[in-house]
Amino acid sequence: MTANIPEHSDYMPNPFGKLGIIAMKGTEEIASKVDKYIVEWRKEALAENPDISIEGYSEESFLIKYSAPRFASGEAKAVIEQTVRGYDLFILIDAFNYNVKYKMHGVEVPMSPDDHYADLKRILAAICGKAHRVTVVMPMLYEGRQHRKTTRESLDCAMMLQELIDYGVDSILTYDAHDPRVCNAIPLNSFENVSPIYQMLKALIRSTPEIQLDKENMLVVSPDEGGMNRAINFATQLGVDLGMFYKRRDYSRVVDGRNPILAHEFLGSKLEGKSVIVVDDMIASGESMLDVCAKLKERGADKMYVCTSFGLFTSGLEKFDEAKKNGTIDKILCTNTIYRSPELLARDWYVDVDMSKFTAYLIDAINHDASIGPLLDPTAKISALLAEHEKDIENLIDTQMSFTM
Repeated sequence: MTANIPEHSDYMPNPFGKLGIIAMKGTEEIASKVDKYIVEWRKEALAENPDISIEGYSEESFLIKYSAPRFASGEAKAVIEQTVRGYDLFILIDAFNYNVKYKMHGVEVPMSPDDHYADLKRILAAICGKAHRVTVVMPMLYEGRQHRKTTRESLDCAMMLQELIDYGVDSILTYDAHDPRVCNAIPLNSFENVSPIYQMLKALIRSTPEIQLDKENMLVVSPDEGGMNRAINFATQLGVDLGMFYKRRDYSRVVDGRNPILAHEFLGSKLEGKSVIVVDDMIASGESMLDVCAKLKERGADKMYVCTSFGLFTSGLEKFDEAKKNGTIDKILCTNTIYRSPELLARDWYVDVDMSKFTAYLIDAINHDASIGPLLDPTAKISALLAEHEKDIENLIDTQMSFTM
């Protein structure tokens, strides 16, 4: 791992409080990477600034020891196994990690989002208000799709946010919220919705070095009207055209908790010969996404790249294998902020987007009470990335031409 002192800070002012990171069950992988980055940065900072004499500023690890044991009945508790008094705590949670299991009445049960969220509340209860500040880092919002009322129904995401504030949480940090307007549920508290667009584009270029990200060769498409802001951001950063699908649904019935889609209607410019980046916040079963990609291919699109922050793949991977085989998709990019099965990571069409270093930047900046504005606006970094890639493409074309002469 290559460490470098974060550009956001010269390590002044002093940290808000002693840094502590609680990695909830299922987040150990990314939490370990985040911890290593910050440990290395602070060792370098101490080497360059020997006058730093804050107790606990540099540690071998900032991970806080805790446990959340389960009884045979399925009941649970949380235990903080060291002092957290005066700490600036960051709690990492992956509410969608179904690979974490526990035994209930002798039967192994995968943890549901409700189980993970209940454990989060237990940890907050165990902290007992002793921490100086608590930030919950929840990349994929628990109940994020249940963000608005359309009938006599629960408003789960808003209830969750308000409940966390009541439990003593000061700030909530999430990635690519399904609808960021849900932050209106807690208007007086910090809610940071972070876009992983720079990391997505960086991973796309690294995995597909020949890709041409210009207006003549590329189009960005939103699979529905709800994701237009996300797609507009991608298209604006790349300087390419934008398209959108409108989902016609059957609102007279509900299947698997949602109104079934009758058809996808495309609104946008001609696609013949162009590569397409389809942008969304998540893939659940993937049926809707694959239908969108198939319709784009029917309209003459060339390569298909799907950039989505969270890949749940709730109906398995076989349909994506088939889509790759028949040319419906070329690559699917998802972040490593939620659980990805070993089978998914082994697929040749899947690209893992590492968010650990960026998460470490955010945690380190917040701990120093430094502005995270520059981290939230990646425009300059994307421009530099695209300029470098354009030079690489030019060199690749020149090399190919020299071989053909």
